[in-house]
Amino acid sequence: MKVVVGTRGSKLALTQSKWVVSQLEACNPEVEFEIKIIKTKGDLIQNVPLDKIGDKGLFVKEIEQQLLDREIDLAIHSMKDMPSEVCKGLQFTYTPVREDVRDVLILKQPINDLSELPHGARIGTGSKRRKYQLLEARPDLQIEPIRGNIDTRISKIETENLDGIVLAAAGVRRIGREDEIGYYLPVDVVLPAPAQGALAIEIRENDERIYNLIRPIEDMKSQIQIEAERAFLAGVEGSCHLPIGAYANLEAGRLHLTALLGDEEGTKLVKQALTSECGSIEVARQMGYKLADSVMEELNR
Repeated sequence: MKVVVGTRGSKLALTQSKWVVSQLEACNPEVEFEIKIIKTKGDLIQNVPLDKIGDKGLFVKEIEQQLLDREIDLAIHSMKDMPSEVCKGLQFTYTPVREDVRDVLILKQPINDLSELPHGARIGTGSKRRKYQLLEARPDLQIEPIRGNIDTRISKIETENLDGIVLAAAGVRRIGREDEIGYYLPVDVVLPAPAQGALAIEIRENDERIYNLIRPIEDMKSQIQIEAERAFLAGVEGSCHLPIGAYANLEAGRLHLTALLGDEEGTKLVKQALTSECGSIEVARQMGYKLADSVMEELNR
């Protein structure tokens, strides 16, 4: 039996896909897995801010089309890149264990606290969520728009004379550049994107053969966290045009969900939290939608 796995061609995407394949091979030794690289619109257009060239899905649509066309059997994405609505005819399978959810600063000089950044420091990020939360903590910072893969963005510290850049810890750790992290941004200062650090494994609807191959690598804690965060994203009808953050922390059967939503200009940011006993995906989703309603109500006041 052969299974073709679709992925983007960036170093991070390939590293993530190879990790998933290695986990699946260990559980399914009779299966041959083949990785197929697919270019997406987001990969091809590198010089325009994401919110100017489209919506969530920029890094997935071409891959999903090959899945629908049966050119590949499953696709591996970063879950935070996925639209809140799953493409018709496709579904997510089980979620493997999640990486570190936090954002990090890659800096010329490491720091122990955000207050140690020089006054007016130039920090690179293309994310409104990161930009507006950083400015809330340090209004003096100069936020510079950057794009590109992890290696490209890190190189811009020198080429564009930046004091630092913001990246997801998960990506930096996965490609083996963890030793370059200058500061981990606490989630109470910069709330991560919904599902940051998690991987999405996508297949065709009702493909029981592939679905069952994935089951052994499921991590239920990660699954519950992701369902709560993505329910919030769906509830606010989130897009890359708005600053949106969400993090669900599950400990001892209690889920603490914190979420953030702002307007396009970052003039208003609303952050709220909700805590409940939670042992199921359904309860997690209900919490996400409930918090979305509450946050939107306050934002629109």
